[in-house]
Amino acid sequence: MKKTVKLWVIMLIAIALFAVTGCKYVNNVVEIISGNDSGVSSEVSSDTDDSTESAGSTEESEEESLQTAGSETTSEHDDVKEEVSEESNSQAASSEEVKEEESVTEENTETEENVTAATGTPYEMHGALRVDGTVIVDANGETFQIAGVSTHGLAWFPDYVNKDAFLSIRDDWGANTIRLAMYTAENGGYCEGGNKDSLKALVKDGVNYATDLGMYAIVDWHILHDLDPNKYKSDSIAFFDEMSKEFKDQDNVIYEICNEPNGGTSWSQVKSYALEVIPVIRANDPNAIIIVGTPNWCQYVDDAANDPITEYDNIVYAVHFYAETHRDDIRNRMTTAINKGLPVIISEFSICDASGNGHNNIEQANVWIDLLDQYDVGFVAWNLSNKAESSSLISSGCHKKSGWTYDELSESGKWLVGVLNEHTDQGAGLLNGQSPVTSGNGGNSNNTADNNTNNQNNNNQNANNNANNGGNNQQATLPSGSGSGNNLYATVTAANAWESGGKYCTQLNISIENKGGSSVTGWTVEIDLAQSANIDQIWCATGKVEGNKLIITPESFNGTIESGKTVSDIGLIVSTTNSVSATSVQVR
Repeated sequence: MKKTVKLWVIMLIAIALFAVTGCKYVNNVVEIISGNDSGVSSEVSSDTDDSTESAGSTEESEEESLQTAGSETTSEHDDVKEEVSEESNSQAASSEEVKEEESVTEENTETEENVTAATGTPYEMHGALRVDGTVIVDANGETFQIAGVSTHGLAWFPDYVNKDAFLSIRDDWGANTIRLAMYTAENGGYCEGGNKDSLKALVKDGVNYATDLGMYAIVDWHILHDLDPNKYKSDSIAFFDEMSKEFKDQDNVIYEICNEPNGGTSWSQVKSYALEVIPVIRANDPNAIIIVGTPNWCQYVDDAANDPITEYDNIVYAVHFYAETHRDDIRNRMTTAINKGLPVIISEFSICDASGNGHNNIEQANVWIDLLDQYDVGFVAWNLSNKAESSSLISSGCHKKSGWTYDELSESGKWLVGVLNEHTDQGAGLLNGQSPVTSGNGGNSNNTADNNTNNQNNNNQNANNNANNGGNNQQATLPSGSGSGNNLYATVTAANAWESGGKYCTQLNISIENKGGSSVTGWTVEIDLAQSANIDQIWCATGKVEGNKLIITPESFNGTIESGKTVSDIGLIVSTTNSVSATSVQVR
């Protein structure tokens, strides 16, 4: 085969020379090439895959060489032979280089495709985000919908801030964003007795874990009981100055400067605060997205639309909803704001009532999601914890801090996984083989603390169920107590208990019923634990410790109890030296 190819090459060269110079040098060329038997065989053999291309290239180079040789004598045949051989080798090398370049190009194209395929991380696929009109867009200018998960208070549930947890949220749940909720005023909050260095370290760790995993991270200054963000404005300015310097080169970081202004705080007060905090961030991180909260627990976003912040770009405005409580009124406020040109994000939501507990209204939650999709509004679900309440995404009986199975999620967690699966590039790995939760069961299918049965058919997550909890839950019977006074009847139930850092932690839930004939304004519940205690967290009430007693008083929205009505969804987490074995309750 090689011999046949060689003869064809000789014939082609001879024909070419005949066409150019007549037959004067044809015999010489035949003699030269015939004398280089091994060289021609080697050349043809090494390039059989590209024989046609090599033959064409060799013809041209040899034609040029022999035209030069035409002015030389027959005694210079050896030189001509070397020229032909060198030109052939050069062409072969050039051919190999072209093939290598093509191979490298193919490899680069392959790598590029891998980065932009669904196997890449959210940040690899979308890059730095920015605000464009009423929507958030990615580095390619394409509309991008944030779809994420918020931690609970970092001071109370710090163990969920770990890289494995965030990896589970990204790959198993399908989220592209993590929100780090750092409370400011509650017990252990940043501005009221919390360890500032420890809390800042948690935020920094959380952001860096998200960055390593290619997720977006929201740094949340989580005001709540401080009502007006101006109360701790100097702390906020110092905090965001430090954080924006720390993360100025990390384009995946978003800053949320005031979680939920409330208690009558107006938009003008929020805007005034924002105009002092935003320039501090912009001095360090000119292009980061900044989320600004809106009045009445981030419900009155239309107030902001009437007087938006125009001094800076890349600003979005927060709306929060809890699907059982917030329906058309808040949806209408949001769409009004968007139609006026205001960019909006749902930086916190859940599918239960506004207390973070109670009945999950999946039908209303789905109405919300459909509306958000219509306007390309991003959303972040509350909350990453196993706290015994409906909004917790982990079952209260599960004490794992990462790698959760589908059955270890609460009903709200299972619903969320189904939603995230439809909203992010990577999808939700946990949903494989599972049917997404698309409708409620009409009953109590939540992490409610007073469920005393673990009803598998209804996905109930019993807060008192201490089985399969990883071994760190107390196995003692949890106490409860009740008391009465002035026609008020209070019930305190210990919903959950566990050990953490050498302390015993107990979650207490409180309900107060007015059995009198008229409304009662102002109430106080005293709980005697027969030992000293700290209040680590409290919701829907305020609390303090006096000796061995917990003194619980109302918030502004639940201070009045109408005749025949009950105030519930009040809860707190206390830490004690010994397990809580008994409670004495008084109400007045």
